[in-house]
Parts: sequence; structure tokens; C-alpha cells
Amino acid sequence: MAIEPYHGRLRRSGVRRLSAALTAGVMALAAITVVQQPANADTPWLAVSQDRYASFSVPAAYIQEHLGSVSQVVVEGNFGPSSTVAEFGLTRRGDAWSGFLGPLEPGLYHYQVTADDTLSLKDPTNSTSVASNPLWSTFLVAGDSARWLVDAPSGAGGKVETLTYRTRNGDRSALVWTPPGYAAKGPEGPKGPKDYPALFLQSGDGVAATDWLDLGRTKQILDNLSAEGAMKPMVVVISDANGSDDKELTDLRKAVADRYRVLRDPAHQAIAGVSDGATQALGAALAKPGQFAYVGWFSGLSAPNVDRKDAKAINRGVKLLRLYTGNVTDPAHNPTYRLTKALDRADVRFEFDGVNPDGGANWRTWQENLVDFVPRLFGHVSDHGPSPGHQPLKGEFSPPPAGTTPTPFVTEDGFVTFETGTEFKDAQHVTVWANWAPGGSWLRVPMTREGDRWRLTVGPLKPWFYYYRFIVDRVAVKDVANPTKVTSEPMWSTFFIPGPGARLLSDVPAGQGGKVESMTYSSTVAGQDRTALVWTPPGYDPGRSQPYPVLYLQHGSGQSYTDWVEMGRAKQILDHQFLDGDLVPMVVVMGNGNSSNFNRELLENIVPTARARYNISSESSQQALAGLSMGGGQALGVLKAYPGEFAYVAALSAGFGSGTGVDVAAINNGTKMLRLYVGDQTDFVYPSFMASLTTLNNLGIRYEFDGVTPGPHGWDVWQKNLIDLAPRLFKR
Repeated sequence: MAIEPYHGRLRRSGVRRLSAALTAGVMALAAITVVQQPANADTPWLAVSQDRYASFSVPAAYIQEHLGSVSQVVVEGNFGPSSTVAEFGLTRRGDAWSGFLGPLEPGLYHYQVTADDTLSLKDPTNSTSVASNPLWSTFLVAGDSARWLVDAPSGAGGKVETLTYRTRNGDRSALVWTPPGYAAKGPEGPKGPKDYPALFLQSGDGVAATDWLDLGRTKQILDNLSAEGAMKPMVVVISDANGSDDKELTDLRKAVADRYRVLRDPAHQAIAGVSDGATQALGAALAKPGQFAYVGWFSGLSAPNVDRKDAKAINRGVKLLRLYTGNVTDPAHNPTYRLTKALDRADVRFEFDGVNPDGGANWRTWQENLVDFVPRLFGHVSDHGPSPGHQPLKGEFSPPPAGTTPTPFVTEDGFVTFETGTEFKDAQHVTVWANWAPGGSWLRVPMTREGDRWRLTVGPLKPWFYYYRFIVDRVAVKDVANPTKVTSEPMWSTFFIPGPGARLLSDVPAGQGGKVESMTYSSTVAGQDRTALVWTPPGYDPGRSQPYPVLYLQHGSGQSYTDWVEMGRAKQILDHQFLDGDLVPMVVVMGNGNSSNFNRELLENIVPTARARYNISSESSQQALAGLSMGGGQALGVLKAYPGEFAYVAALSAGFGSGTGVDVAAINNGTKMLRLYVGDQTDFVYPSFMASLTTLNNLGIRYEFDGVTPGPHGWDVWQKNLIDLAPRLFKR
């Protein structure tokens, strides 16, 4: 099943989260490696716009040739919350699998193409590579927060070369960055007088030394820091800590001193590492206090024992011990907390950079760690506090024990833990599919097997309304532990993260909001009784002398009359806006638009029944009609056929269509407001919508365009559209 944007719903047509170890093969876990062949064409599969949208277009013929017939194609990459690896579903359109994703935060992204969960290949049109995983490609999204990751101007950077050295376990190699202006040692001794401090960067379990360059952008970071004068000139040695020990580290240090112009005294030696490399770095520094004056712990997974009796020697020999960790999605979060407590008990001095609230166990986090750490080496630094925006490490994170609570489990700071039951213990690939991509698009984040269940913690998610389902071996499954339901999509569940940005989507205090009730009407079009939902404002008076204005609010294709309440949060939005004094008291009728003749369904069935049952106006100036997607097209269809019947008309993610036979004068004279909305380029109707604006302009029809609403063809956009629309009604 491919995951695709939808016309009013998500059609069912057709990696795991990086651990602190960032295992080299994690994105292709349980995948079949495909030998790469030349592309059928030179057209790039990936294009990134200046406004940070990524467009993927994978030729279906290429997939067929190299993978065979498949039912779904996804792009796996670090697109998820906290830069976790997630699956972005592509849609088969004509001769390509394609999709838009964005806007992406500035930074480096890596990705591969995967079909049917197990068949993976590299993008052959992207010349970038990752040595530790031949299926990955990378791309850089430019922006101020990623300024350290860009290539330095030509000639301004340092050089990287490979150093091969001998250990008792055989020859090993390391990567060495030398700063601009570095003069090598000659065969008969130094060519120049200057020697440099040295920083040793350790990789972690499953993290290759080359990842520091391919994924960590270490050369670019060092080049840019050097160019700005933000770091002391130094030699940086990048080594693979996998399977190495302290003796091999000693061998490496000797080889570096023999080959490079470096200062050998401990005051000019620094060490840092990621994951298990951080554990090794700290262990080396503490085991023999004084051999490294500067120590960096980047998401270490286990802390060495720290004895109080060693505190004096450590504090005397270690000038800087600085700790870094990501948020609770980083497996290092809890070990780092335990390490801070152990160091405090032992009276060992250290600095803590604070919890990176938006980073997990991945190179996005470690790049930031390196940018903070390197300028602190071998010189005086006045600022010893956390990085801007980083937070205190208050304690260990422990989601509820398995099977003890309904899911999802939501923390106050927006981290969400999902858990399956035991019925999927034999599954091979389980993901959580939700609207948590940039702008509210949809991503699937892989879950991890824990015993006979699957679990996932993801976040932080911004305050908003979310909907999701499990995908188990490519089959959509509802989270049965979540009591929420969506009538038109039985596999969906929902959850809400409160916060100021989502206030209008939250429930108002009990007893203060309006009422939603069912209205049954006889449909002469469908030949059966049907149902609408009707919201009446707080204090609604059926005997009021002045009838209430009325908004007829329509859903999209594949949806039904329940969706504006269950998914659109219409009740919450209207309740809040009424209580805030922003809303003219009105009645809102949400009818069933799944009809072969919507004009008749609305005007002959829904409207007469609503007028008979509710105290609403029949005056055109007091009637509004709006809808999303298909419902927006229906609203515009009524406008064309019955201009002036509804003085207020709005279309959400829908185009005007042909202008043939349109009575422009009647529309302009009878319509007080025609307001149009659309999502960004991830909304698949965006091209046709923009074309329809030209049609309206050419016809001379007056309209208002709210501008692009960031987000896809989905509820994140339509909720924002209703928030904008409702307070504008019946005020002209």
C-alpha cells in the first residue's frame, strides 16, 4: 500500500529510529541490498527548491526493472521529528512514484528508496555517497542554522587524508584533518616551527569513521570554524572505535605524533566521541587522568565508574569535561543523567551543554555538539553554560511498563510513546503513520520490537491535533488501545497535544461550549434517510425573534458528515471563537455531501430540513456555504448554478474549474465574500488551484485569496482555514 496525499482522505492505494549506535545498516534493516545499475535517464530523482521543499520522482520503469512489481515505494530518510529516520510514502502517478515533502529544516539529509519494506536501492542520479552504507545518498538544505555545514570557499579549507598505522591487532586507519596553512613534517625533520594541538574524534559502535565526514560534515564544520577564527588551529584525528581499546588508542596517538606536527603534552590533547565512542573517550580520560586535558561526551551509552578518590587527579588533569545529549528519544539521555549524578557524587568538575530539545541520537545532534565543543579547546572560554535553547536534564525518562496503559502515552513536553499489543509479535515491519511531517504531511516512523510488543517514542511534537494508524507488514491496523475513532476511517486513532499554539483545537471547559446534535433528513437524491451534524452556539435560543445566520460546511471525497467534528475539530474551534467574542452567533450545518447531485441534495433536502428544525435565516445575506476539497468544488458549483443564494462562499483546497457559462455579474452582485484557500505545494491540488485564480481574474470575478496555508491536502490545513474563515462570516 502506498501512502499518498488524498482528496478529502488518505487513500489506501497503493530504519528504524537511529539508535545511539547509529548502526551502519539500520536504514536497510531486513532489506535486500540491490546492486546499483546506471539510471535509465539523467533526470534527477530529487529536486530541492529554494523554499526548502524536496520533490521526489522515481521512475516506475526503474523500480520495475530492478525490484520487480511492488505495491509501495517510500523514501527512507532522517525526515522525522528529532531527525529520526522515517518513511515518506510516494504515490504512483503515471510513469513515476512521486511526492513533495517540506518545508524541511536546514541541514544535511540522507535517504534511500525502499519498496515493500524489504527492497532498497540508492538514488543513481545523486552523486553523493556514504561510505558506510552504499545505498544512502545525501542532500543539504541551506539555511542559517546549517551555515557550518556548507563547503568553505575554495582554498580556504583544511585537508583530509588517511593515516594508516600499525597495532598489535593489525593495520588500522584513521582520517586526519589538518588546518589551513599546516606545514607537513619533512623526511629529515620539521619544515617549520609550528606544532599544533590535537583532537581525537572517536566513532561509536556501528558508526564508521567516514561517517564523521559523510554524515557529520566534520570537514565543513572545521573549515568554517577555522575560516571565522572561531577555533584554535589544530589537527583533528577521526578514528573508528569499533573493536579498539586503550592500547590501540595509544598506538594511534604515537602514529599521529610521528607523522604530524602535533604537540604531545596532555594540555594540548583532546578527545571526544559519539555513542560508544563517547564512553571510550571518557574512559580513556578518567582511567589515566592527565593524558587528555579536554574531553567531550556526545551521547554516550554507558558511563565508566567514577571514584571519589580519583577526583583530585581528574580535576587537576582535565581542564574541560563537557557532556552532550539529545532529548528522550536519544538512548544516551538516561545514561547521561546517571553520569551527571555520578560525577557530582565524586566531586568531579564537568560542564553540561543541556538537553537538545529537538535532537535525538543522530548526526544532526552531533554536528551541533561538535560546533559547540571545538571552539572551547586549547584556549580561554568565558561561557561555560548550555547552548541557547537547551534544557535542564531533570531525570530519567521511563514510559509506562508494557501493557499497563492505553496508548499513546503523551508527556507534558510533547513526546509520545506508542505500543502495540502482543498480536503482532511475529510481524516483520511495524510503523506508526501520522501527520507529523513538516506542515502536517504524513510519515511512517518504524517501531522497535520489545519482547512480544512493538514500541516507539517520538517527539517533541508541537501542540496540535494528530491522527495515526499502525502499518503492520504493509497492512493498516487501528491502535485498539486508543478509544478514539474516526467514523469514515476505521483504522485511524487520534490524540491531542495541548499548548498555546493549539488552544483553538482544545476542548473548552465543560458546559461552556455549544452543542452538536444529529439532524436526520430524507434524501430524495439518495432515496434514503441521511444524517447531518449541527452545531448551535452557547445560549442558542430557538425562539429568538431574529433567526440565526447559518453556515453549511461540507466535507471532502471519501469522508462524511462526521469528519468536520471528528477530524476538523470544528466544535472546538467554533466554541473558542464564540467565547472569545470573535464569532457572530450562528448555526453550522455539516451535511452528507456524498451525492450524485449535490445541488439538489443541499437545496432540496439539507437546507429545508435545517430551516424546519432550527431557527435559522433564509435570507441570502445570512447564509454561507463552504467546503474542503470535493466539498469546496461543490460549494463553487452551487455558486455558479445559483449565484446570490449564499452571500458567503469559501472553497478549501479546491479549484474553480471552467468559467464557461458563468454569470459573472450575478456572482459579483450576490456574493459578499468569496474566499479561497489552498495548502502549499505538498497539496496536490495546488497547481490546478493556482491556475483557477487566473480563470477568476480573466472572468473578473471578485474573490479573496488567503495565500498559501503551509501544509498538505489534509486536516492541518483545513483546521487553519476554518479558524480564519468563521470569524469573517456575516460581518459585512
